[in-house]
Amino acid sequence: MRRSSRSLLVLAVALLAWGSAGTAAAQYPVDYNFFAGIAPELSTPGGSLPGANDPGCVPSADHPNPVVLLHGTGGGAQTNWGLYAPLLANEGYCVFSLTYGAYDLPWPVSAVGGMRPIEQSAAEVAAFVDRVLASTGASQVDFVAHSQGNIVGNYYIKRVGGADKVGKLVAIAPPWLGTNALGAADIAHFSRALGAGPAFDAVATSLCQACGQMFTGSPFMTALNADGVYSPQVTYTNIVSAIDELVVPHTSGLVPGPNTTSIVVQDGCAQDFSEHLAIAGSPRAAGHVLNALDPARQAPVPCVFVPPFTG
Repeated sequence: MRRSSRSLLVLAVALLAWGSAGTAAAQYPVDYNFFAGIAPELSTPGGSLPGANDPGCVPSADHPNPVVLLHGTGGGAQTNWGLYAPLLANEGYCVFSLTYGAYDLPWPVSAVGGMRPIEQSAAEVAAFVDRVLASTGASQVDFVAHSQGNIVGNYYIKRVGGADKVGKLVAIAPPWLGTNALGAADIAHFSRALGAGPAFDAVATSLCQACGQMFTGSPFMTALNADGVYSPQVTYTNIVSAIDELVVPHTSGLVPGPNTTSIVVQDGCAQDFSEHLAIAGSPRAAGHVLNALDPARQAPVPCVFVPPFTG
């Protein structure tokens, strides 16, 4: 199916799902493509996507919690969220995004987030959430997170006092138990067993300090999950790809728990080839995100061909 045909099908499904609810016409164009935020970052470095970071946004009675978008490793406020900022704004949400964990260097390095230790990123998120709550007058936010953003958000919830300030965490491709992508966690384990752990860690974190923290069995992940993966005060929805090449195994994102729902996008839709990147641009994943944010909505989610990498 050509991209234009798929876009028309997604639009038709959306109109059928939303028409009876009387949803207002879309204000911002929506592109189901993981890379849709690249062009805005190139044209407006360090800026905000359409629909995001409106300081005058007042949450509605239907959507009282502002949505804060938490990007993955190497992502940013614009580059990770070209689909979700306009999509959620069109649905009537107050949407906010930030770049955290970037090195303090000139652009474009400043747009590459998720590089520094997760503890530091979580502190940036904590300060940002406080500003969002003060600006909107809301009592809580909801998180939509991708990849590392889930670990940053959960660290904030569990270790930085954020549990009272977050209602829902909608987790796209979460590595809750860490990842063994490319066997990196196994190599780290054997390196430590041989007494070469410090040397391996120095190499593994030379550019991305957060990456080694997310290896399966790392001291960071072990400590974060020592009291269980989830906070009992927050509602979690895990949206996972069975062919994720970076969260390995993909079942790392399917940990059962209280107030937790897990979804594999390929279940019931074999033509969705979303992997780690494309799942953040998949129309099917986006439908599940909208339903998770608004449990009363529960609209049908589309099943269309989704190519890997782009969505």
